[in-house]
Amino acid sequence: MSTSLAWDERYTGGDFQFGEAPNVFLMEQAHRLRRGMRALAVGDGEGRNGVWLAEQGLDATSVDWSAVGLDKARALAARRGVPLATEVADLTRWTWPEARFDLIAWIFVHLPPEDRAIAAAGALRALAPGGLLVMECFTPAQEGRRSGGPKDPALLWSRALVERHFAGLEVLELLEGAVRLDEGPRHQGLAEVVRAVLRRA
Repeated sequence: MSTSLAWDERYTGGDFQFGEAPNVFLMEQAHRLRRGMRALAVGDGEGRNGVWLAEQGLDATSVDWSAVGLDKARALAARRGVPLATEVADLTRWTWPEARFDLIAWIFVHLPPEDRAIAAAGALRALAPGGLLVMECFTPAQEGRRSGGPKDPALLWSRALVERHFAGLEVLELLEGAVRLDEGPRHQGLAEVVRAVLRRA
């Protein structure tokens, strides 16, 4: 099972494992963003998504359980000249702020089923009225591909899991299919993903 120490080791060094550019699907949601929105990037590792959200004028926070990754996130934000709040936390033990965020970016966050349910419930509590949840995760069809993702099939997402864990949110976009990833050395090539944009009423 993955651990924070394993991710610390992975993030050690100068290279960014998933690149410095934001996730493409998140970037495609730029038209939904407004300056001053409160944004949370969960499992944000080295900060590529949180920093991009800050560059769009959002009040951005990146949360990850790797202190090494978030050190690099703060350095990236400093280089880009934007403020970024960071918090080292396990998403299953973190005290999710109540109705705090106008946007939650859940990009390639894969957890065991019990942990996934806890984190998803936390994200639901943390979404403010009218808030958006933007997600991209690998699906079971990714198994066997070398373009990234967990090896344990229990950690993979599906459209049905999105509908179950985030029931009650309005579906603006929800699809499964193949995309081509170009996100640093860890995400390269054709991949099978689920993508979603959900909104709290």
